[in-house]
Amino acid sequence: MSLLEEILTYNKEFVDNKEYEKYQRNKLPNKRALILSCMDTRLVELLPKSMNIANGDAKIIKTAGALVSHPFGSIMRSILVGVYELEVDEVCVIGHYDCGMAGVEADRTVEKMKTRGISQEKLDTLHHSGVDFKHFLRGFDSVEDSVKHSVSTIKNHPLMPESVPVHGLVIDPNTGKLDLVVDGYPKS
Repeated sequence: MSLLEEILTYNKEFVDNKEYEKYQRNKLPNKRALILSCMDTRLVELLPKSMNIANGDAKIIKTAGALVSHPFGSIMRSILVGVYELEVDEVCVIGHYDCGMAGVEADRTVEKMKTRGISQEKLDTLHHSGVDFKHFLRGFDSVEDSVKHSVSTIKNHPLMPESVPVHGLVIDPNTGKLDLVVDGYPKS
């Protein structure tokens, strides 16, 4: 059985048995929070549990490294929609130790692309069209610095209201311990 067949078989039973009922919530986040975190599989259940976030409490956006790599890309658009359309009042950027984006090198990733069938011709066409692979596929050296960068990008965005605190944290993917990197509340 393929993964897709397994998913669809399970889903049919899930719906038939009305297991969805225990997950039904309003589309607006109960805690009026938005979390930007890494897509790391270890964080799927650990991160919300470590923050006392239940289903329906927060909007959660997952991306490689919890990076906001472009101020007018889809991640930032999602954050702004959360703030303006979905009653989000606070944002938390949460990176994690032992992140796969740490030390990612564009040249190595491009070589892996070639191994999986992406032709040099396609890569050259993209490069000549303005795609800078060194920037596009850039990782980071320090998760704390990466979190600070994403927090700064969000907080200083020209469309982000000054009243929205943007916090930065790093989670240990083994224990769930959160380390504060940026306290987004105004200093009194």
